[in-house]
Amino acid sequence: MCWVCLLPVHVEGREQLSRHQSYVFVCNHQGAYDIFVVYGFLNRNFRWMMKKSLRRLPLIGKACERAGHVMVDKSGPKAINATCEQGRRVLRGGISLVVFPEGARTFTGHMGKFRRGAFQLAHQLQLPVVPITIDGSFDVLPRQKGFNFVSWHPLRMVIHRPIMPKPQDQDEVRDMMEESYRAVMSSLPQY
Repeated sequence: MCWVCLLPVHVEGREQLSRHQSYVFVCNHQGAYDIFVVYGFLNRNFRWMMKKSLRRLPLIGKACERAGHVMVDKSGPKAINATCEQGRRVLRGGISLVVFPEGARTFTGHMGKFRRGAFQLAHQLQLPVVPITIDGSFDVLPRQKGFNFVSWHPLRMVIHRPIMPKPQDQDEVRDMMEESYRAVMSSLPQY
């Protein structure tokens, strides 16, 4: 989709990743083109962690389910445990997980708060968290415009250094979440 729309994509930081390591990638979510940037330019074998409500989308929901993406079900403790277990099964043999910890695309272009789920899973499995900054997709296709109004704008993906887990740290989840947030923000333009 990026090539079809003639959108240039610049990627930084791929050299920081180890080929056979599983990671939990956490990205900001500016717009729909974030998905195309990650799919096309991360160059990793991964599954998405996505809202259960996306399962209802015609064709896309079924395709995501068949591909083995993790559908997050927060309807109760059993459902949350089942989601975590599915995440554990996915994160084997170098397969990684990509999460938008904000939960949804931004309405304003500004980054929202991160949720804990991906960081808790990374802590439980002692996997490194890799923050990723995606910039430009809000300018290409803001959430409120629909798919009819794609604007030309360069896209940029910055892969930050992995944040290694510390098993003895009581505040590990909060620390990873805050460090990831700061890393993602550090590569976004000031405005």
